[in-house]
Amino acid sequence: MTAGNGRPPDPGSGLRFEGDDLLRLLETTLETLPLGVTITDLAGKIVYANQAEARMHGFTPEELVGKDARVFSPNKHWKPMSKEQIDGMRRWRRESVNVSADGRLLPVVLTSNLVRNAAGEPLAIISICEEIAGRRDTEEALRRSEERFDVVAQVVSEGLWEWTFSTDLMEFSPRLLEMLGGAPAPSTETTTSWWDRVHPEDVEVLRHALDEAIEGLSPLVNVEHRLAHADGGWRWFLCRGLPVRDTRGAAYRVVGAMTDITERKSAEERLMRDAFYDVLTGLPNRSLLLERLQRSLNRQKRRAGYQFGVLLLDLDRFRNVVGSLGPAVSDRLLTAIARRLERCVRPGDTFARPGGDEFAMLLDDITGHADALKVAERVQKELSQSFSIDGQEVFLSASVGVAMGSEAYERPEDVLRDADTAMYRAKARGRARHEVFHESMRIRAVDRFNLETHLRRALEREELRLHYQPIVSLATGRIIGIEALVRWQHPVRGIVPPDEFIPVAEDTGLIVPIGDWVLRTACRELLEMQGALPAGHPLLAMSVNLSARQFTEPALTARIRAALDDSGVAGRQLKLEITETVLMENAESAAGMLRDLRALDVQLHIDDFGTGYSSLSYLQRFPIDSLKIDKSFVWRMEQEENLEIVKTIVSLAHGLSMEVLAEGIETPAQLAHLRTMGCDAGQGHFFARPLTRDQVTELVSSSPAW
Repeated sequence: MTAGNGRPPDPGSGLRFEGDDLLRLLETTLETLPLGVTITDLAGKIVYANQAEARMHGFTPEELVGKDARVFSPNKHWKPMSKEQIDGMRRWRRESVNVSADGRLLPVVLTSNLVRNAAGEPLAIISICEEIAGRRDTEEALRRSEERFDVVAQVVSEGLWEWTFSTDLMEFSPRLLEMLGGAPAPSTETTTSWWDRVHPEDVEVLRHALDEAIEGLSPLVNVEHRLAHADGGWRWFLCRGLPVRDTRGAAYRVVGAMTDITERKSAEERLMRDAFYDVLTGLPNRSLLLERLQRSLNRQKRRAGYQFGVLLLDLDRFRNVVGSLGPAVSDRLLTAIARRLERCVRPGDTFARPGGDEFAMLLDDITGHADALKVAERVQKELSQSFSIDGQEVFLSASVGVAMGSEAYERPEDVLRDADTAMYRAKARGRARHEVFHESMRIRAVDRFNLETHLRRALEREELRLHYQPIVSLATGRIIGIEALVRWQHPVRGIVPPDEFIPVAEDTGLIVPIGDWVLRTACRELLEMQGALPAGHPLLAMSVNLSARQFTEPALTARIRAALDDSGVAGRQLKLEITETVLMENAESAAGMLRDLRALDVQLHIDDFGTGYSSLSYLQRFPIDSLKIDKSFVWRMEQEENLEIVKTIVSLAHGLSMEVLAEGIETPAQLAHLRTMGCDAGQGHFFARPLTRDQVTELVSSSPAW
């Protein structure tokens, strides 16, 4: 490089370079540049090359000086420019490919300038060379990546998307648009229009997932949300995305994929419903009820003044309905009950079916007992109306137990336990009522549990006994029959009254084996008593009560036939007493069972008549032999109203060609009234209390008359 006069620096700088100093300054500048610099004469011979140029091509600067510039070209046959071409040159920038000393090809960008002398004539050509192999690789990789992206977008089942921050635009693959019910074509939207597609309930969770990934708090976007479909519905998607970052680590776009998971979410919802909801009624099941109860307990501990209550409902005698109607009709009845009782609770409460014929109500945020009792009363009112199932009218009632929330409770199961205890108290006090739990009930519940445990062993330990109460003809005053009454000789407690253990036996189902034992034993002992009577004494009839549970047993007829055959007692000597309520709970199926029993030649009696809700039309259709007037009417015959009721029953029975028996006769006045009315038979303490087999045999043999 030859020296020349340089432009002086700013006079105010304090520096001034001339001659050789300026030349050295310029050479140092060229040597420190990262770009290659060559100077050639007009014939193309290299007169200068800096270190960067030499190193780039695998030479030293000294090796390059004097060489033809074609040393850099893979095409050695290009011709130097003519004088005219050189004279017409201006700044020239181009991309080219050079070759290194070892034969490597180097993609470069060349920028050449013609240097003229003071007269304006061409003097030399200076060229700057920038290697662009790295940039070319990056651009090629990007191009190939975009090609792969396009190919993947066309073949995979997922929809692809890309969000560019600088333009605030989102691009979607054709597949994604197709998944949303649109035309399968590429699309670009603003983020605003895209957010309009997102379900309102999912906006916040999606924004949070995007923000965390963009800010680097999570490695990628991974969130489930709903998007609007062209059909007006919603589709569930698994949205995954990866932020793309610049050299500083800042995200400038996000690319990702959408997978339609609607079917999976539907399956999950079905599993959730199966796990937490009753399949038959669609109500929350026991698991979900306990979960919400736990929530209420937690809230009560945190929030002063918060109160909740639990109602547990058990349908009275529902097993009889199942036995009469069959499982399919019973299921429809349970569903109808659920729909009706839903009206008793508020939207924020929980109405559940823990199982079987039980329902539960969790009353949230109430003021106290009064609110819970109002709901219990609404339940009773709703159930007081009959249900029509497949053309059959069904009457039901429920026993309701109420337990109020308390900080003393630790587990939700304990709340249900106490509501259950109160519910059983309601059953014991006559059913179709409600009771509020208090601590004294827990003691009774423990006693009841112990009673149930011992009762299960009573049969195998032969602790049950039969006593018999005489039945007297009011026309002759003579004993014409006896009623079998079961007693329990407890080894510790002594005689347990029937009103204590019979309800337990009915609730647990033990009444069926106990009822079978009573039937077989009564028939056997009747035959023994008949044999002990004086010669020519009229045969006695044996009355046996059938429980509601027994009456719905499919094998009842076969069991009665077996008891008669095994004992040798004739069918006409056995009188089966069924309560009015049991018959009317499902009159159609009851009529069928009565016809089957009538085929055994046994007598059929309606017990406790007047306490239920008989339909005269059904009463005429039943093959009934007699009505037994409930003792509550007999005891209160001194009241004109009750006296008229008894007269009406006697008249009704005789009008239907039935006999009438009055129970609970205790005074001569009651006996006189009944005889005046024409009542056929009676029993009660006025004649005799329940007696053992030997005592009743002795009494009958003495032929008393009243």
